[in-house]
Amino acid sequence: MRTLEEVQATLQIAKLQDEELQKTIHCLSFGENVSSADYCLLELDDTLCKLIEAGESLVIRGDADEHAVLCTKDRTYDLKIADTSNMLMFVPDCRTPDQLTNSQENSHIVHTQIWGFSNSYWELRKQRPKLKKLKKVLMENPYEGPALGGKEEDTENRYTMEDLLESIQASEEELKSSLEAVHACQIDGYWRMLDFDYEMKLLGHVTQLVDSESWAFNRVPLQTCLEELASLEHEQMIEHCLNCYGKRYSENDDVLYALDEDRVCRGMALMLLQNAVKFNLREFQEVWQQSVPEGMSTRLDQLKSVALVDRSSRPETINLLRVEDLSEDTLERFNQLFTLREKWTEDDITPYIKDLCGEKQSTGALLTKHARSSMQNGIKVFNSRRPVAT
Repeated sequence: MRTLEEVQATLQIAKLQDEELQKTIHCLSFGENVSSADYCLLELDDTLCKLIEAGESLVIRGDADEHAVLCTKDRTYDLKIADTSNMLMFVPDCRTPDQLTNSQENSHIVHTQIWGFSNSYWELRKQRPKLKKLKKVLMENPYEGPALGGKEEDTENRYTMEDLLESIQASEEELKSSLEAVHACQIDGYWRMLDFDYEMKLLGHVTQLVDSESWAFNRVPLQTCLEELASLEHEQMIEHCLNCYGKRYSENDDVLYALDEDRVCRGMALMLLQNAVKFNLREFQEVWQQSVPEGMSTRLDQLKSVALVDRSSRPETINLLRVEDLSEDTLERFNQLFTLREKWTEDDITPYIKDLCGEKQSTGALLTKHARSSMQNGIKVFNSRRPVAT
């Protein structure tokens, strides 16, 4: 335990004057059995600090073979260790200069114990949620409709929201948004993705009813749908289909749906393309238009991020290419795209890289970093900056 005289002697050796310093002098000492492994430091920005102060939780998610992420209720952050050349010490009873009043005229010593120390801390960086795994686990046991003929339904590989939060590296709000985006449905307390053929069967029932009843596709009555299709499908599934492909609204106590033209046309296109390697573009457009309800118009821009048109082939072709089937890793994504096609126009590649953009990052910035541009027949095209691994 140092005395005041010893401290003053040290100050003289260091050529420091008493008046340059605070009157309160902290003498630090290590407690017993102190180790750098006792604590982990986490660097938080103002937003995250306020969440902690408000009593909200931060959750670290990731399996043993995954890089851990930290999640708030609505955001996901990458966790990365940052080393520092300075030793960071945990001193609970230490007071900073702004907490000292200097009310005492003479210098005095406060003996303070160090509880722990570290030479590194965790940095946080906002990142996209890792949702590719969500579709993978949900497709382990897709819902194909009620079991028929006394056949028991497979009860393996079914997930509650709690199960998914334990497994998927995303915040709760991001997970809920993704479940909605993949048209998942909660059945008997478990979140299930519909088998694609079954989902198209449901949509077919609805669109055929709209055509047969000559309804305007923006005025589809829920109750009549449920009654007319009750013999074919469960009410919950019909209403789920309407929620996936339409917007619900009320009018004079009646519940109506406005079918979304882009969603319906997109769904029908996916059904046509799923079993074809490549489709003659002109023939596809004719069949596609015939498959949608009367009054709806199909357009190729409805298929951005799910289908790719090849204008260079003769005849022109179209094939299925869904962004959700590509890697979440930026370098691997670009490698996959440039393996599929050596040169891309900006309009063609943008739908397949837009989801990779971070905060305040544009697709143009991504292309500048990972691709080279050149002119081909008066059109700017992009090719890979690095050799493509096949």
